[in-house]
Amino acid sequence: MKSLRKSVNWIMLSIFIFATIIALIPLFGVLGYVVEHGFRALSLDFFLNLPKAMGLSGGGMANAIVGTLIMVLIASLIGIPIGILAAIYLTEYDRHSWLSVGVRFATDVLTGIPSIIVGIVIYTAVVLKMGNFSALAGGLALAIIMIPLIIRSTEEMLKLVSHSIREAGYALGISKGKTILRIILPTAAKGIITGAMLAVARVAGETAPLLFTALGNQYWARSLNEPMASLPVQIFQYATSPYKEWHQQAWAGSLVLISLVIILNLSARFAFRSRSN
Repeated sequence: MKSLRKSVNWIMLSIFIFATIIALIPLFGVLGYVVEHGFRALSLDFFLNLPKAMGLSGGGMANAIVGTLIMVLIASLIGIPIGILAAIYLTEYDRHSWLSVGVRFATDVLTGIPSIIVGIVIYTAVVLKMGNFSALAGGLALAIIMIPLIIRSTEEMLKLVSHSIREAGYALGISKGKTILRIILPTAAKGIITGAMLAVARVAGETAPLLFTALGNQYWARSLNEPMASLPVQIFQYATSPYKEWHQQAWAGSLVLISLVIILNLSARFAFRSRSN
């Protein structure tokens, strides 16, 4: 009986390990392919120079790298506070009313909406009324994509905080607001930060919304109220061009974009760990 049980456990463990390896193959396959092709095209000029004209070799994506960081920062400044505050309301103040049910339903729907739809909406509501493409419109489109992701992840993290912790705060005479700020949020901080960084990683690679909002720019943008270059759009334009030099730069841009996402996640984890220590 024991030998049979050990055999079953060994078979199940083997199945789990095999499934894990199969799941990791596409991830490392994509990363390896991008690193192989992108690393060969990287150079100092790529990070310091502007794109060259069509068909000319050389140049870089300095404006696209900076533009991506700017628009992701705009989206984060809008989306992260709104998402966290909405999740606090849904978890701590109103869990079962028609309003909270409606917000959760809308959040789930927004999570599944293709990003190009968000781009079209912002194009109609913002770009056309402003009369021009802009980094602000691009950041707003990315923020709308971020908000439902942050709401759902933050809400789940707050639900994991034991109810006894809340009751202990109330028993000490601490107000509900201070209990949330000083006890509940610090307890769930690691999960909230992870969810926010996942949302940032999601929007950092979005192309379709930026085609309708920020559009792109071959030069440095002088303000947030004009078209701005971004890595996803630049990669798309270069990858679909007939020029071999641009194809190589598209690979380099893909590698830089992936690296930015990894650096953001590692920085958030390191900062939280340092704060905890």
